[in-house]
Amino acid sequence: MDKELLQERRGFLKQFGATLGAAGLGAAGVGTAHAAAKPKGNIPDRPVKVGHTTFLTGPAELLGGPGQRGHVLAQEEINAQGGLLGKRKIETIFADEAAGTDGNVKELRRMKLSENIELFTGVISSGNTPALGPVAEELRVLTLFNDGCTDFLFDKAVPNPKYTFRVTNIQSADGVTAAIGAATHWPKVRRIASLQPDYSYGRNVFEHFVLALGKLLPGIEVVSESWPKLGTTDFTSHITKILSTKPDLLIAGVWGGDYVAFYKQALRYGLFDKMKVATTLAFGGYPHAIGKDHPEGVLAGVHANYHFLYPSAERWPINKSFVERYHKRWKEYPSFESDGAYTALHLYKQAVEKANQLVGGWPDDEAIIAMLEGTGIDAPAGYLYLRADNHQGYKDAVTGLSKNLPGYDFPVWDSASIVSIPIRSITAPPNWPKPGQGHNESTAAADWIKKTWPAAAKV
Repeated sequence: MDKELLQERRGFLKQFGATLGAAGLGAAGVGTAHAAAKPKGNIPDRPVKVGHTTFLTGPAELLGGPGQRGHVLAQEEINAQGGLLGKRKIETIFADEAAGTDGNVKELRRMKLSENIELFTGVISSGNTPALGPVAEELRVLTLFNDGCTDFLFDKAVPNPKYTFRVTNIQSADGVTAAIGAATHWPKVRRIASLQPDYSYGRNVFEHFVLALGKLLPGIEVVSESWPKLGTTDFTSHITKILSTKPDLLIAGVWGGDYVAFYKQALRYGLFDKMKVATTLAFGGYPHAIGKDHPEGVLAGVHANYHFLYPSAERWPINKSFVERYHKRWKEYPSFESDGAYTALHLYKQAVEKANQLVGGWPDDEAIIAMLEGTGIDAPAGYLYLRADNHQGYKDAVTGLSKNLPGYDFPVWDSASIVSIPIRSITAPPNWPKPGQGHNESTAAADWIKKTWPAAAKV
């Protein structure tokens, strides 16, 4: 690598307090698991009913399936210990998110009013959480969304949440992480093409990627925009359009089965040989969904959340143990959705245990919520923090370049290429004005980036 390029890469990372390579997590020691304190008071032995909605069919099952399996693994582990507080086993009612937004809202109401669930989890789509969040608040059902990461949920749909929380990184961080990854690895790119699913997630990725990259690399130009519908199987027209504009870099936000279809068709046109490719969700489904034919050197995003080889085993044994247990149970490796669903249930367990020590007996939702607000947990992905002001989960954002390694039948990340970014460096701080409160940007993050990030000087 030439000296100038190396200096530029270091400059990008220094600006955000980020790291490059497999070190991660800094010098802090790994949290040690402790046995839970003996429960106080009388604990009922009736089951805790949980509702979990995610994609169980269709192309999006590549994300929803691993999430369901992560949830089941956590449920089995908790139940093997006698259940919550050693007495209350977890029973989960599953629903298919493919039913659509109206169907999902109807099912949440049924779960609460007919099945009397005490906790609701899951949800993949950014189009569904803004519809389900207000209903969860209305029904007063404690909710831990695993995904559905749109900024709109807490910026506008539920601006003052009480019952609703989310454990995944906020959506704007996805596009910004991809921008920092691209600028770090390819600081010479200027001509940008975009391929995004034509709904809220794709619009968010495009806006925040271009906004952040424009701050990092002076003089970028968007030369092509393509907006395939979610569930597209034929990307030919989009690929030929992208190729005709001769970009330096393609940013792609298509995901699940859509991404698999795109990359396999793009191979036939030699697209990956003619430009750099950055993605936000290429490695977001179950790992073995991507074949060995996938090109190396692609910025393979995981929603800025988690890849099963990172944090590395020697730095974070919590992840090593999780991957081993998950693989033993399901004969596959976990995805970021697996981590999110698994962590959500253990967060609930942790909050119940803390609340019990304060109030005795089975704690009510008020006590559990108080223990969730401002709490943190050592999760497979690293340390997760739930901010008290907006109930949004935050963890360091990550991305890396694809590589084929011995021992895996699918591509993984090149450990030397992993970019890890402190989440506080790329998200709006507490109490930053939301859209409509003194600005008309689409997200608080977009307003914060525009007003506080210095623009790179032209050379």
